Amino acid sequence: MKFGFAKLSKTPIVTTLFMAEETKKPQESPPSPNPPKKPWIQINPPVFFGAAIVTIALIIFTFIDAERAEQFFEGLNDTIKNNFGWFYIASVAVFLVFIVYLGVSRLGLIRLGPDHSEPDYSYATWFAMLFSAGMGIGLMFFGVAEPVSHYISPPEGDPETVEAAREAMRITFFHWGVHAWAIYAVVALSLAYFAFRHNLPLTIRSAFYPLIGERIYGPIGHTIDTFAVLGTIFGVATSLGVGVTQIGAGLEYLFGWDNSTILQVVLIAVITAIATLSVALGLDTGIRRISELNIILAIVLVLFVLIAGPTVFLMESLVQNTGAYIASLFEQTFHLYAYESEITWIDDWTLLYWGWWIAWAPFVGMFIARVSRGRTIREFVVGVLFVPVGFTFLWMTAFGDTAIHLMLFEGVTSLGEVVGEDESKAIFVFFEYLPLTTLFSTLATLLVITFFVTSSDSGSLVVDMLTSGGEGQSPLWQRIFWAIIEGVVAASLLLAGGLAALQAGAVASALPFTLIMLFMCLGLYKAVRLETVKKLTLKEAWTRSPGASGGGSKLSWKQRLSTLIRHPKKAEVMEFLQTRARPALEEVAEELRKKDLEPEVDAGEDGRVWILVPQGNETDFYYSVRPRSYEPPAFILDDTRADRMEKLKFYRAEVHLKEGGQNYDIMGLSKDEIINDVIDHYEKHLAFLQNIR
Repeated sequence: MKFGFAKLSKTPIVTTLFMAEETKKPQESPPSPNPPKKPWIQINPPVFFGAAIVTIALIIFTFIDAERAEQFFEGLNDTIKNNFGWFYIASVAVFLVFIVYLGVSRLGLIRLGPDHSEPDYSYATWFAMLFSAGMGIGLMFFGVAEPVSHYISPPEGDPETVEAAREAMRITFFHWGVHAWAIYAVVALSLAYFAFRHNLPLTIRSAFYPLIGERIYGPIGHTIDTFAVLGTIFGVATSLGVGVTQIGAGLEYLFGWDNSTILQVVLIAVITAIATLSVALGLDTGIRRISELNIILAIVLVLFVLIAGPTVFLMESLVQNTGAYIASLFEQTFHLYAYESEITWIDDWTLLYWGWWIAWAPFVGMFIARVSRGRTIREFVVGVLFVPVGFTFLWMTAFGDTAIHLMLFEGVTSLGEVVGEDESKAIFVFFEYLPLTTLFSTLATLLVITFFVTSSDSGSLVVDMLTSGGEGQSPLWQRIFWAIIEGVVAASLLLAGGLAALQAGAVASALPFTLIMLFMCLGLYKAVRLETVKKLTLKEAWTRSPGASGGGSKLSWKQRLSTLIRHPKKAEVMEFLQTRARPALEEVAEELRKKDLEPEVDAGEDGRVWILVPQGNETDFYYSVRPRSYEPPAFILDDTRADRMEKLKFYRAEVHLKEGGQNYDIMGLSKDEIINDVIDHYEKHLAFLQNIR
């Protein structure tokens, strides 16, 4: 049996932390015209089989003895909430503070990719993707149910009063605000940073490289990824369970079907089959199109409620709710009701949400990471924390405050009664008090279905990536396997205790992953701080050379001016690299070999030349000169046709370090000047190593 597991070559910890540039040798011979077929199984065996065995064992246990399974989940849920509630609250506070600190500090200037990389998507497209990620089954289920629930049964104070209404929306904003997205951001930022800037696998274990080095490829790394897989499975299963109870409620409302557990299990089977088809079609054909449908339906629903509901009241309450949320953010973050032991409200709401978000973090985090390449950490933090939260606040205000307005000012009591009996029916009763009830109840049911499908298929892709060691293109059967497993887990937990069992599974699976996330924060901080030290060293370190790194030379002013306005062709730059730059690097390497070092000089297929100087267990020194093409300046263009533009394209011989391009040209420098530039950078590199010892 042939297994595939993509992993980085084993290099020392600090070396790997500065491997943004490609330093591997090119292939000695061209690739075969008949490449070998991909293996039929592409997995990391310890993670794949470990997660599969635990999950299947749980499914079997649930089906064999559902009653005992229900007791087990209830006991586990109570134990965790009673003994580790403080740990969840404190950890989420740490995540928020940590992410905000990264965004506002000088560490926020680091790019998620090489220094010369640019974002893959425009701001508009990126914000749209974050907007999509910020939505889910939870918005449909809790948009009406949660504000109404807090209004009729607040944790403190009298119910169904003006104060209870204000408190209900403040609490709802708190649960769906920046804390949830700070949890996602920790995982997403770690994945994006280590994968795109340092070429480590796109898995959770990579964030631990600064802490444990090569051991991420051993049992510790396997355990980390296994917990991430289990957390994702239970997080997605919880969302599927929530979604299917609401779909059943919609079908009961529209067609009179009994929303029984049997119906819910059948719905899980049918919609999991649709999700499996979406997985088979792939990211672009299946998931992308359903996600686009999600966005369209969600915007239609929220605009309808804003227009058909008390519009002015909703706009006023949105502003007031946001202000109340900001004003109480710090206090609410750490509020555990420690002195009100009779209040158990936090167990059923805040702790459930925090556990749910943490269980979802690998899934949502990987999605956000994949669309954020090229952004700075500061851009990332601002975008991820505030763009999805803004839409979520609009959604919760539209649905929640419209429901509260009906109860507070129009005397509608049925909403409170429905929420007390069955939260899944709340949104359908809510639409009874707005125009076009049947149409928008049908749209709401359809939106829950599409959210269900995207949660299942996207979750299965993420789980498959984690169990295949970061591989993005694994065999189809593996993705289908995890899509089916997620559906079966959701069905088994519904049979073992309904929504309570699903929620208990999410909270329980989140506990070990919370600890993993705390160490991810530590590993990420250590890596970005180390990189910042290097950047400052490269910028400020004193060198003995009279020339300055960055292209300083002894050319006369006439020679410099001639160089500025000259636009060499590719052939000239390639010749310069081979006849002057490479010999300069060879001379440096020869001198270093006399000092008992083992430098390597080589060239790539694109013409680039480089020198790599190993530094033992410390960061290797890497200096490269490569050709880079540019469009001709406008003042020399008389004809702007594409073929003419291509002919006039010119090239520069630019210096690249491991962090990326340095944006200066050494074309035309003498061999000695090139050598001095290499030595300038090497001296600064040694100064950096000295500073971190």
